[in-house]
Amino acid sequence: MTQVGEGQEADEVAPAMTTPGAPTLGEILAERYELAEHINNDGAGRQVWRGVDVILRRPVAVVLRYPGGDPAMEMLQAAVAASRVIHPNLVGVYDAIDEGERAYVVREWVDGDSLREMVVDGPLDPARSTSIAHAIAGAVAAVHATGMLHGNVHPGTVLAGDDGRIVLADARADSADTPETDVRAIGGILYFALTGHWPHAEAPLANGSQPTGRPPLPDAVRDASGAIAAPRQVRAGVPAYLDDLTMDLLDGKLALPSSDVLAAELGRLDAAVEEEYLDVAGPLRFTSAPDGLGDQPRATRRKITAGIAGLLAIAAAGLFFGISALADSGDPTDAGTDTPATIATPGTSSDGGGETSPARNPEKITLEAGQVRVVDPDGTRTELDGVAAVVDGDANTGWDTESYDGRGDFGGLKRGMGILIDLRQPREVTSVQVVLSTPGASAELLAGPGDPGSSAAGDNQIIDTYSTRIGEPFAKHDGTTMTFSAFQPDQQHQYLLVWITELPGSGNGKFKIGVQEITVEAR
Repeated sequence: MTQVGEGQEADEVAPAMTTPGAPTLGEILAERYELAEHINNDGAGRQVWRGVDVILRRPVAVVLRYPGGDPAMEMLQAAVAASRVIHPNLVGVYDAIDEGERAYVVREWVDGDSLREMVVDGPLDPARSTSIAHAIAGAVAAVHATGMLHGNVHPGTVLAGDDGRIVLADARADSADTPETDVRAIGGILYFALTGHWPHAEAPLANGSQPTGRPPLPDAVRDASGAIAAPRQVRAGVPAYLDDLTMDLLDGKLALPSSDVLAAELGRLDAAVEEEYLDVAGPLRFTSAPDGLGDQPRATRRKITAGIAGLLAIAAAGLFFGISALADSGDPTDAGTDTPATIATPGTSSDGGGETSPARNPEKITLEAGQVRVVDPDGTRTELDGVAAVVDGDANTGWDTESYDGRGDFGGLKRGMGILIDLRQPREVTSVQVVLSTPGASAELLAGPGDPGSSAAGDNQIIDTYSTRIGEPFAKHDGTTMTFSAFQPDQQHQYLLVWITELPGSGNGKFKIGVQEITVEAR
């Protein structure tokens, strides 16, 4: 039973048991927590005990170090921060106490094994590995949503309870940690579960020794140049999509998704792990090729942003458009006549003659850079550049807002920001699809009478006059693709505004969004 994390090591070894403040078996701390069994020591100068809360009569884990005071400050601060995050895949923190001679954190006791113990008899199967990574990504996303970091995602901090829960314990971030280090560590968890090897270096203690009571984790299998071998090269039976996902997360040259995007993708894979299509359609919602995988090099596949969810949305929209086209072509009951209706198709006419009638099916409008601009009525107008990338046909590129502190409503500084689309002539629009960089944004689509010009006054006039809302707004949308298709038949629009009212969190208390691509279809 490993009840404490081992990812980050401090520069000191655990103090000797004769040091003042050393705990003893049966001792009751704070007149409440009885020490029942010494479990282990870790490399951060701490001991882990199984204890009992004598008031509530429940088992607890007591993580204790001595002396207290300044040397224990990081541990106590991390515990206080972790206690504010409630999530089913995070270990609950109950108490944090500094007595001077010693300090201790009291948290949930988990009956079960750590991930490092689970793979002693061999690596886990792909389904179990995916499920564990999904749980840990969800826990990390919950931590990041508060603006905090975990900093200690490691096989020793991932605990599998006998009740089936997977929980993450022992947050211990320092100044070197970032949201990306947490996300990359989730890739390490996947790699370890699939192979039994840890792809990240384990730091020794300052004296060069390993932490007390445990050997280092086995290093990843590497080639002569030091490059990590992919899971499929280490063992058989790892699906291609899971192999790609793992190596993407470990590749320092690739941009990482945010923790919430990764959690959503792992949730999709976890729920559909038995589906055969994953082996073909793979790998990630945020790294799927638009034209199928084909024979593209693996590195190329990783960099292309679209996804299975997006394709499904497009398919659903296509069904809607097809129904609309049939309805527009005529219905004998609507005409009030017994004459059968004829559907116009390319190469035929609705009156039975040989002349070709224009098709009523929606078609994509090719937008140019001069047809889009940023609307920023409340800002300093420093975020106007780069918007042409939203209509360049490449979802890898896009326009980004700046990062805002503290709140998703642009830090309380703005009513919102948007992108104005000028179709150059009135069109019968059927859909507007917006691809975003991450889930969690709120946005709506508005229509208005014109473009008064790119200025603060002009942008304020747009906000005052664009009163036609197309369909319902998206509130904290759980995907990266928003499709607005509730256009009135036969109604034409030239000017449309994608108006963003709330930004998703990007870690460290920051909020921002990227608009990757905008697609307009019309008849």
